[in-house]
Amino acid sequence: MNLSLPYATSILFSFLIFSIFIPAFARGGQRSPKFSGVMDDSYVGNGRRLSEVNHSKASVDVSRGYMTNSDLEKAVKEFGRRCSNISRIYSIGKSVKGVPLWVMEISDKPGEEEAEPAFKFIGNVHGDEPVGRELLLLLANWLCDNHMKDPLATLIIENVHLHILPSMNPDGFSLRRRGNANNIDLNRDFPDQFFPLNDDVDGRQPETKAIMRWLKEIHFTASASLHGGALVANYPWDGTQDGRKDYYACPDDETFQFMASVYSRSHHNMSLSKEFEGGITNGAFWYPIYGGMQDWNYIHGGCFELTLEISDNKWPNTIELPTIWEYNKMSMLNLVASLVKTGVHGRIFSSDRGRPLPGYITIKGINYTVKAGRTFADYHRPLASGEKYEVVATMPGYKSKTTSIKLEEVTTVDFLLDPEVLPRGNLLRSLCDCNCERKGSLELVEFVGVSHLEVSLILIVILVFLCFLLRRKLIYNLVRQRHLTGPKRSVVV
Repeated sequence: MNLSLPYATSILFSFLIFSIFIPAFARGGQRSPKFSGVMDDSYVGNGRRLSEVNHSKASVDVSRGYMTNSDLEKAVKEFGRRCSNISRIYSIGKSVKGVPLWVMEISDKPGEEEAEPAFKFIGNVHGDEPVGRELLLLLANWLCDNHMKDPLATLIIENVHLHILPSMNPDGFSLRRRGNANNIDLNRDFPDQFFPLNDDVDGRQPETKAIMRWLKEIHFTASASLHGGALVANYPWDGTQDGRKDYYACPDDETFQFMASVYSRSHHNMSLSKEFEGGITNGAFWYPIYGGMQDWNYIHGGCFELTLEISDNKWPNTIELPTIWEYNKMSMLNLVASLVKTGVHGRIFSSDRGRPLPGYITIKGINYTVKAGRTFADYHRPLASGEKYEVVATMPGYKSKTTSIKLEEVTTVDFLLDPEVLPRGNLLRSLCDCNCERKGSLELVEFVGVSHLEVSLILIVILVFLCFLLRRKLIYNLVRQRHLTGPKRSVVV
């Protein structure tokens, strides 16, 4: 067919424009249509395009050999039956099309609240990235098969509550596309810190709402979502204030680099990446995204989340899955185990009654607060090893306390906080107060009576001694409660 030069030029120009403005990436894709900030298009060249995925033959079923949603549900329930002693199965909600979002909890006491950190894995956030759902089933079964046999499996099961959501986007998987049944990218559907995205609660997708409810119900310490299309461990921030591609560090930048490196260095070849130094990257430095799940977890959920790109190919042939599993297995295990092998952990108590205080933990110089659990007042604070930190415990109505630590290994610091104002007439508390002054003693004498001074002195000695014994017993019990696999250093402040 003969074409005039102007007509051919027009077609070529249209093709170039089309190819430029439809880039999509492993983490991302084009920005949300709601985005109104400035975007530096220079980041486009650094992304992994969906065109790199195996779409050359549309007739080829790329999902052949992968579990269907029905297969996945059966596999999850079968795991629950086979490993009922260390697991429970529950759903956090349903997809647009009503598919349950099944979760496997793995612990020596599943379903019970303990003074232990909780970790979650989420797979298949994007429907066309199914490798994560396969690997998460393999991970769950490996832990079940190796409990009390492999030290790492035993450590995780007995010291962490691990929650695994194999598929956040079952509808997208069945449709063989990135978005959910409403064609919404779920990793752009969360409230954003920089731009007014997704502030309309009614406009959020049911899968997004399910994740947000989940974090209100369970106090997760850390988490990771599994993606495909690249090979790198990505950490916050994912976006920037001005929408430009640039390294944008969150308050816990060093801690996140440490966590991402735990995954990368444990991987078969992620840390050898020529594209990403050490196999890790700051999200905004790679390319900015907005409305992402990772940043939302850290800001609103108190949860340290990584975005893990675990395979260059989004839809690898299923014969490659065993190899991909072997490449990622130790990374997944070590990342979860790092919650109890590193960082600072402990509980907060009132010094007057010894009751748990659901207070707050901050690190001087890091603008981020970790909240202690409601029931046991336990806190679990990820931190980069090899550094010195000042740990501060606070609780409204109580005097804050600070201690310094050198974090070479996991460290436990339990805090006993003193009330700011002592209730009048609380004789025993006044006697037990380590900072009591002469005035307190005079008030006690006045209370007992001058005529019985000798009896009063004996009573004071007895009460002080009893208070000393109670305080020692409380500290002894705190130390004794540490797990056998727990820290080599334990401090009570």
